Amino acid sequence: MSEPLVIVGNGMAATRLVEELTARAKGRYAIAVVGDEPSLAYNRVLLSSVLAREVPAEDIELKPAEWWRDQGVTLVYGRRAVEIDTRQRFVRLRGGAKLGYGKLVIATGSEAVRLPMPGADLPGVLTFRDKSDVATLLERARPGARAVVIGGGLLGLEAAYGLMKAGMHVSLVHLMDRLMERQLDARAGELLKQAIEARGIEVVLNAESEAIQGRRKVAGLRLKDGRNIAADLVVMAVGIRPCVQLARGAGLDVGRGIVVGDDLATSTPDVYALGECAEHRGVCYGLVEPAYEQARVLAGNLAGESARYTGSLLSTNLKVSGVSVFSAGEFLGGENMEPVVLSDPGRRTYRKLVIGEGRLKGAVLIGDTTDALWYLDLIRSGRPLSTLRNDLVFGRAFAEPEAQAA
Repeated sequence: MSEPLVIVGNGMAATRLVEELTARAKGRYAIAVVGDEPSLAYNRVLLSSVLAREVPAEDIELKPAEWWRDQGVTLVYGRRAVEIDTRQRFVRLRGGAKLGYGKLVIATGSEAVRLPMPGADLPGVLTFRDKSDVATLLERARPGARAVVIGGGLLGLEAAYGLMKAGMHVSLVHLMDRLMERQLDARAGELLKQAIEARGIEVVLNAESEAIQGRRKVAGLRLKDGRNIAADLVVMAVGIRPCVQLARGAGLDVGRGIVVGDDLATSTPDVYALGECAEHRGVCYGLVEPAYEQARVLAGNLAGESARYTGSLLSTNLKVSGVSVFSAGEFLGGENMEPVVLSDPGRRTYRKLVIGEGRLKGAVLIGDTTDALWYLDLIRSGRPLSTLRNDLVFGRAFAEPEAQAA
């Protein structure tokens, strides 16, 4: 008889876990997946494309309903899990229904942070995190109206791009001295700023938001230095925080996220966590790739293998507001590390490689990211660069012409 496995969370991490687990041990578990969003799991990375009206909302589903049925999975979506009882081993849903489990996986993801500033509760102050947010933004994105996006990280840039494509006049306000400061160095951040401004988005850096103006609805954003930016819509995209309320209520160890070991197990037997809600070795990863790596390890453990997750190399490889961006590893450099830079302002391309101990330690690419995966593999493998060093910055075609020919 199949052991009951309940997965709380119906996002990208949960979907990958089911995919990996059914490939290894289909039928071993009677799987139930619980999600509070009223839809099938979808690709959150493509939300900006939906906002920009480049992709229909229905096209970002990860798997069709038939796939879930074929895997023997019971889907319970549009129902929030409100309690985990680890003694009696059940998950209680809103409305009172209970799902018993033999093993439980928490994959509740994260939620958008809202700045606690005056005016934050006014109509027209929104976040950009899920399908519901995008639907609301599309309803309010009137051509010619003004939008202010607070936050110059990935989410903020994507929201700004989507609103611009919807016909709005957009100002992007960021507290730091450069965009995507966690992924880019100063020069790369400046190139990205120029590319975004060329698309008609105003970028305001070193700007601390103080209050949202308006009486019955949003009228603008006031900065701490006294400047005012007119707005009909304000989008807060200042970060995310792990959703840990269920785990904390169940008595699990919680730091910033749900604390897990290398086997992705929590402090309570037969309860696991993965994805953005999990904290591993003091780190909460807010990216898709680490969640997929964790899903692979956890699926192996649930299938009876002995797998360990030792952490992820952080990398970004995507289009940000239409601009190709890649970064990985120790791209800022450090002691006994050597930066090698190739910059072409005319083509708006930038390539910075950081070399240490004869190996590639980090990289940043803007504009042309053709060799991104090759550089990432060099960083991960720690391959010596002795035969590649002279041509490394020019890309794989120059550094490994024999490999390209093959």
